[in-house]
Amino acid sequence: MDALIFPGVGAFDEACKQLAARNLDKILTEEVIGRKKPILGICLGMQLFASSSEENGLHQGLNWIPGKVVKIVTSSHLPVPHVGWNDITIQKTDPLFNKNSNHVNFYFDHSFHFECEPAFVSSWCEYGIRLTASVQKENVFGVQFHPEKSHISGLKLFRSFLTSV
Repeated sequence: MDALIFPGVGAFDEACKQLAARNLDKILTEEVIGRKKPILGICLGMQLFASSSEENGLHQGLNWIPGKVVKIVTSSHLPVPHVGWNDITIQKTDPLFNKNSNHVNFYFDHSFHFECEPAFVSSWCEYGIRLTASVQKENVFGVQFHPEKSHISGLKLFRSFLTSV
C-alpha cells in the first residue's frame, strides 16, 4: 500500500475513542509520521490530524499538524453547519490541486473547522469568515470538503493525490 485515504463523518471525540480502542492511532502514527506514508484525510479525517478539538468538549487529536478544531462562528446570516458548494482559493497547487484551477467548487458539510498556521493551509474558502479548506505538511494532506461528492473537481483532486504518490 503506497498511500492512505482517511475518510470521516461523525464526531471528533468518538472518532478518537474508536481509533484508540483499536490501537489505530499508534499504527497510523507509525505509518504516516514514522514511515512517511502519504495520507489524505477527508472532512473529520482531516480534523483528526489537529492537535485538539473543541467539539463536544476538549479532546486531543493525532497532533500531526499543529492547530485546533473549533466551531464555525460567523457574524453573518450564513447557517451552521456549512453545507453546500463553495469556491476555494488555492494557496499551494502541488500536489492536491495541480489538475484543478483556482476558485474551483467543492462540496462542504461541517460545523467545525481547522485553525492552523498559514504555512500549513493549502486552500481556504470564504463563509462569512475565512475557513481552512485544505492543509498539508510534508506527507500529510487533508481536505475539509468532500471530494467524493464534488464531481469532476473531486476526481481531479483524487487523481492529483494518487499520481503524486
